[in-house]
Amino acid sequence: MNIARIRMRKPRRVLPFLCNDIPLDRDEPCIVESDQGLEWGVCVLPPEPCSAQIAEKISMRVARKVSIDDRESCAALDKEEKKALEVCKRHIEKRGLPMNLVDAEYTFDRHKVTFFFTADNRVDFRELVRDLARELHSRIELRHIQVRDRSKVIGGLGCCGRVLCCASWLDEFVPISMRMAKCQNLSLNPGKISGQCGRLLCCLNYENESYERGEMGASKPPSLEDEEYDEAQLAAMEDDKNNRPDKSRFFVAAPPVAEAAPDRSEPQRESKGGGKRKNRKKKKKGKHGKGAGS
Repeated sequence: MNIARIRMRKPRRVLPFLCNDIPLDRDEPCIVESDQGLEWGVCVLPPEPCSAQIAEKISMRVARKVSIDDRESCAALDKEEKKALEVCKRHIEKRGLPMNLVDAEYTFDRHKVTFFFTADNRVDFRELVRDLARELHSRIELRHIQVRDRSKVIGGLGCCGRVLCCASWLDEFVPISMRMAKCQNLSLNPGKISGQCGRLLCCLNYENESYERGEMGASKPPSLEDEEYDEAQLAAMEDDKNNRPDKSRFFVAAPPVAEAAPDRSEPQRESKGGGKRKNRKKKKKGKHGKGAGS
């Protein structure tokens, strides 16, 4: 029994498929049978022999190689997906639903169309499904995805200049925290450690284990009691830091000056306040003396 790694058309994920006697080369397109039906795929890893235990766990298989008719159908499929996307956007605006449409995907046999969208809260789209099924005459599925999955579907280039890891080879996402950036002595500027999706870079996890073991020459990793911040809190901290005045620019510490010893050669002058108090005492004595003589 042979197994091949096939990259799907939408979203661009790599999945294992059983490949009995069909020879496939690297980057060769093929038609596969998945859980959704017939789909277009591209061979990433040519067929390799596998054990019977592994083959039992895989239910999907390669149906055939791509023919000329299949290539024409795939080209027509892209046009139909663009039309379905416009239809869905029109109905979303008509009903005023708080959702952002990302992409549409038809199965190769056109029996089902899947719409990917993002939303902050839960959306009731039952009426929307009825409208789409009535107009497109196909099975409709609306799938809510996260912002990272949105980048995986759309694709793009990262800050390194290469294709996004999630759109090229990364199969699943792992939790990324600010603790990883601190351990690797990276800048805590959100603009430098965030990806196209607005979340922390997935590549922070690639060498994190080596940094925690101290193999990469990093400083002592923070303890588990260190406070972790999300992107919103970190951005607020950066704004507060930028708007805070730098006291070192306005206040300069002067060197201590020794107090001079008082000069005892000259007589100390009495303050005006002290003279007034003595004059008041004299006046009081004069009044009492006059009253005693009378």
